[in-house]
Amino acid sequence: MIRVHHLNESRSQRILWLFEELGLEYEVVGYRRNPKTYRAPAALRRLHPLGKAPIVEQDGEVLAETGAIIEAFVERHGPQLAPATAYRTYRYWMHYAEGSLMPQLLLKLVVDKLGPLGWPLRRMMREQLDLHLDFIEGEIGKRVWLTGDHFSAADIMMSFPLEIAMRRAGPGPSRPNIARLVAAMQARPAYQRAMVRGGDALAAV
Repeated sequence: MIRVHHLNESRSQRILWLFEELGLEYEVVGYRRNPKTYRAPAALRRLHPLGKAPIVEQDGEVLAETGAIIEAFVERHGPQLAPATAYRTYRYWMHYAEGSLMPQLLLKLVVDKLGPLGWPLRRMMREQLDLHLDFIEGEIGKRVWLTGDHFSAADIMMSFPLEIAMRRAGPGPSRPNIARLVAAMQARPAYQRAMVRGGDALAAV
């Protein structure tokens, strides 16, 4: 049995979505962040030294890092989610999600928490974030999904930062392609099943 250690408001939701797309059987173990510090519970460190979600257990093996987990299970169970005809584009978005976009969104979160002390950085941060969002807007205007006409695991990988961008960075009406892509992601039946599975697990915590 595959066991997913799932933390609220974290990257682990993408793993639940992937497993629903692949039709895999899995168990969800729910954890909640500390409401004051927003840190993950120490219990996750018993599974992996960094104590970060997602963590997946299968056959005695512990897997961490969203991208690594997705690539391992796509290779094993769902090669159709890694399109051979657009493989370089697929790999680009798989790495761009955490390597380029998420750092900009995390920087915005940190600067916003600084209040007035963060104003010298705010303009530079906004310019960089806008640069990334405009880039994404232009790229996804050329195709239905990130890699072309067909849904791929790259869409799953990019879902978390794009949803954060929708909530915190305000792509707004000037970036309708981002809004369209996020809506298409959230409309997939597997995405909706994953949201229910994740919510049920967290309700029991």
